[in-house]
Amino acid sequence: MSEHTSKMFEAELEGIRTRVLQMGGMAELQIVKAMEGLSEGDLLLIDQVIENDSRINEMEIELDQICNQVIAKRQPAAIDLRMINTVQKTITDLERIGDEAKKIAKTAKQLHTSTSPFMPQIRLSHLADAVVDMLRMALDGYARLDTIAAAQVVRQDKEVDAEFKGIMRQLITYMIEDPRTISQSIELMFVAKSLERIGDHAKNIAEYVVFMVKGRDVRHTSLEEIEREATR
Repeated sequence: MSEHTSKMFEAELEGIRTRVLQMGGMAELQIVKAMEGLSEGDLLLIDQVIENDSRINEMEIELDQICNQVIAKRQPAAIDLRMINTVQKTITDLERIGDEAKKIAKTAKQLHTSTSPFMPQIRLSHLADAVVDMLRMALDGYARLDTIAAAQVVRQDKEVDAEFKGIMRQLITYMIEDPRTISQSIELMFVAKSLERIGDHAKNIAEYVVFMVKGRDVRHTSLEEIEREATR
């Protein structure tokens, strides 16, 4: 590969990296807006989240096509190929994060247009903040090739799972104590589950970062193994 061709390839990879981060930023904003719509009952904001999901879908398709074109044209090897493979996996998870944000928005709309006044007093903001933080850290790890940050995301996912289970227990208690809250409690369970899934997708992205940098697939391995690999 000539120096000129090499520089063009580097520019293409940088362009891809930038667009992935843009897609990640949009997915993050979708989560924040969906939760804001849920807490404030802002139906215009909720509808905006639902409508904007199509843009994330378009970004996934566009980026996937660009990656396939680069593979066909440049035939990358080693870390460059891992980088492109990581992008293709990452944008799939970002698209699914967008889907979960859309689900939250749809549930928010259902809750705020319902005639039932018996809304359980459950705080989901801490769980939402935690998964948004995970996503930011995973994308930052991707941008900076930081495997230490990636391992921290995997560790944080354990805390998110524990908080999710706690919220489930609270909602079940509400339903047992006051059957009038059953319908609303079930809707809030869907929101909590979407947030927990967003955490899972952020964890996936973090694991892809370790693969991209270290060349080892750490999916389905323990947190301790991921942390060891990240610090080598």
